Amino acid sequence: MELEWLWLSLAAFLGGYVFVFGFLRNVNEWYYVCKQGKKQYPLPPGDMGWPLLGNLITFMRTFRSGDPDSFINNLISRYGRTGIYKTHLFGNPSIIICMPEICRQVLVDDQTFKYGYPKTTLLLTGKRSFHSLSNAEHKRLRRLTIAPITGHHALAMYIDRIEDIVINSLEEWASMYHPIELFKETKKISFKVITHIFMGSKSDSVIKAVDNLFGDLHNGLISIPINIPGFTFHKALKARKKLVSILQSFVEKRRVMMRSEKYEEKKDMMDKLLVVEDEDGRKLEDEEIIDLLLLFLLAGHDSSALGMLWSTIYLTENPEFLQKAKEEQEEIIRRRSSTRDRLNLTEIRQMVLLSKVIEETLRRTNILFSIFREANIDVNINGYTIPKGWKVLIWSRGVHMDPEIYANPLEFNPTRWNNNNAKVGSYLPFGAGSRLCPGSDLAKLEITIFLHYFLLNYKLERTNPKCPWTYLPVPTPRDNCLAKVIKIP
Repeated sequence: MELEWLWLSLAAFLGGYVFVFGFLRNVNEWYYVCKQGKKQYPLPPGDMGWPLLGNLITFMRTFRSGDPDSFINNLISRYGRTGIYKTHLFGNPSIIICMPEICRQVLVDDQTFKYGYPKTTLLLTGKRSFHSLSNAEHKRLRRLTIAPITGHHALAMYIDRIEDIVINSLEEWASMYHPIELFKETKKISFKVITHIFMGSKSDSVIKAVDNLFGDLHNGLISIPINIPGFTFHKALKARKKLVSILQSFVEKRRVMMRSEKYEEKKDMMDKLLVVEDEDGRKLEDEEIIDLLLLFLLAGHDSSALGMLWSTIYLTENPEFLQKAKEEQEEIIRRRSSTRDRLNLTEIRQMVLLSKVIEETLRRTNILFSIFREANIDVNINGYTIPKGWKVLIWSRGVHMDPEIYANPLEFNPTRWNNNNAKVGSYLPFGAGSRLCPGSDLAKLEITIFLHYFLLNYKLERTNPKCPWTYLPVPTPRDNCLAKVIKIP
């Protein structure tokens, strides 16, 4: 009798296993494939994952395990190097693209593909930010707001202020008797720079008020959209609410100041946002200004900081490149006129090796693992259908870490950019097309100035040089790079 129960239990277990993994595991596949009906071209190969969750659990596990590339590599090993795969991520049926030519095709085609960021990103960045606008509105807003942070004249204006922030920060770190968390400190640098550009030099009170809020906001961008205490998204929404209140107060105070007879015209972005008009004489509404400020401050909070962090780590781990980069900076100082002791844009553009170090850092680190779009219509790409309404994930990490595009992709090697003839669409740290990140040149400027002064005067001694990485929400050592910054005699 006991043996019969044992066999029955085993049969029930196996039956349940077959049901869960043989039936439920394919529900998404059947649903989304059948929903498309007959198409001239099939859906790409791939795996739609579990009902509701899709492949989110697998994604989170691989990115937290220290092997994020296994996610895309698993698709390639199962379905071949098609460069285009179907999946279900962040609550949506999606197409992953990791072939350079197709990446470029999607990113430059604004008519067929619009922004397609996850629901959490759209809710947290706001209704009037770049992520949520139509193509026409995006072009209008970009035309009105981007000029102050791009171009030769704009960048040249920021050099002195960035230098002051970098020099003071490095001196402060070197005076510490205990190790610092380098990532937290580089975030302070990049945030001071971006607040200066957008809100003026007298922004210390704002920086202190929002010290931790942007971190909470950033963590929620691709989180599970559950607005319940204890969940990341709930915390991010609370942070957004507080940030909006702080920025609204700042906007109102600046508007009052501008009406004062004693007001002196400033050159920061805030003033320009308050007075700029389009060709129809229409000014920006407060909601537009605040959502724009939030987005730019959010983008400036981590991207430049990560560039400074990882370029410093990579150079420290590769003494040969560190020495060559240092010699380049020393040569620039030797050529400088004795009447000048600060950088200018001409000198920065002479830093050939350092620019390659930054390019390689951005490729190797993959600050953004993917760029999000959504198909406006059914579209055929390489013999596969991308259905209308499906998300399109330009998997830049898959491109940057593809050994057929970049030999030994795990290796930090700035010389790979010597006479580089990269395939179109094979280098995407800031996207491509009309929606290329508007702050890319500013980010590179910050990283360059930081490295210039670090290489000339300092060295890094990490407390845990073998510390593992985490890749969510962004690539960082788990200890935030605990280290001592030491001034070189």
